[in-house]
Amino acid sequence: YTVLKAITAIHLARKLEQRFERPIIPVFWLADEDHDYDEIRHLELLADNELKRFELPPKANHLAPVAELQIPPEIEQLRDEVRESLHKTEFFDDLWQLLDQCFTPGNTFLEASGHFMSELFSKHGLVLAGSNFKEVKELTGDYLKESIAEAGDIRQSLEQQTEALSAEFHQQVHLYDSNLFYLDDEAGRSKISSNGNGWQTDSGKKWQTNELLEAIDAGPENFSPNVFLRPVLQDALLPTLGYVAGPGEIAYYGQMKKMYRSFGLEMPVIFPRLSATIIEPAIERIFKELPFEFHEYENRIEDLETAYVDRSEPTDIKALFEEWKEKIEQIAGPKKQKIADIDFTLKASADKTTALYFNELDKLKTKAYRAVKKRDEIQMQRIRRIRAHLFPNDGLQERSISTIFYMNQYGLDIWDKVLKSLDEDEGFDHHKLLYP
Repeated sequence: YTVLKAITAIHLARKLEQRFERPIIPVFWLADEDHDYDEIRHLELLADNELKRFELPPKANHLAPVAELQIPPEIEQLRDEVRESLHKTEFFDDLWQLLDQCFTPGNTFLEASGHFMSELFSKHGLVLAGSNFKEVKELTGDYLKESIAEAGDIRQSLEQQTEALSAEFHQQVHLYDSNLFYLDDEAGRSKISSNGNGWQTDSGKKWQTNELLEAIDAGPENFSPNVFLRPVLQDALLPTLGYVAGPGEIAYYGQMKKMYRSFGLEMPVIFPRLSATIIEPAIERIFKELPFEFHEYENRIEDLETAYVDRSEPTDIKALFEEWKEKIEQIAGPKKQKIADIDFTLKASADKTTALYFNELDKLKTKAYRAVKKRDEIQMQRIRRIRAHLFPNDGLQERSISTIFYMNQYGLDIWDKVLKSLDEDEGFDHHKLLYP
């Protein structure tokens, strides 16, 4: 979904530039203060219609921001495993030339990912930006200080908005006393919390409020925003017309709408990012032969197989057994009552006897479904294959299968084609994209 977010920003910038008749620049924020190494140390690809995971070794706690970490030597082993997994298409060599340029041991993850995104989208005017630079922290230091000086009002605004939303929506992000982290060479990134008289970190560092404000003023690069404060710094640094957000981001932007007022800022327009599923030709062919709509493949594979039997088998197995049970109950009901009239203590035994019979019917029904599934094994395999491609890991394709899988299949310019395919009045509903 990262490339889909960039594509959305580029498309909107072009559209808004025409509307307002002034330059509008698409900016990709690099999230260069993120510390979630586990999130970025792996990728997943389809191999033999199954999702296969490739990953770098885990690291200890107290990491520097991921952007600052160097790509470890183990990238070479991961590279070999991924190369082995991908089909040798006509685009294979071009893809690996690009990947080898970007993801080289010694490069930082920031350099690697920034280079990769630039190679894909700089031709469309995309600009990369981030906040993990001393100069940027100095420019936005007043907002870091204000997040502490006005912490009470900010917390109250977040609580009010979160409570208003919680009646109909879930709470995306938990609230804290402050929205700042402290960066320490030994303890890593520590959350700053109120201790009643002042502030302290999880690692035990303490300040009075005036001391903390002075520390931010003297070294803003030692502090990092949380998920609520990061957008504020972005919009303080850049003249933001709109922000492209995924579903989770839209949820927490909803929580923080009133928070912007505490900083004298107005929240930008929030645009939903493009969501898309790529349907390959081989998948499209077998898709047409099965009785399911696209969204139904999100269901469990067992439910899909049963639904296929119900829709395709001439004998309505479900109705057959329901009728069977109904007739048994009609016969058994009066008989059980006569047994109870003879001796009321036998009623439980009579009920149990019927229940055991029904249990045997359920087992027989399961065997009947299994027999049809076995007979139609080719169709069952097709159902499993389609689901693996459209909803891997029980979720949307865009959240699991790596970008490079489709670049290898259809060329490095596949994302240019996706961008070109968007309508001028694009609503960014979920797209089903057919390739090639």
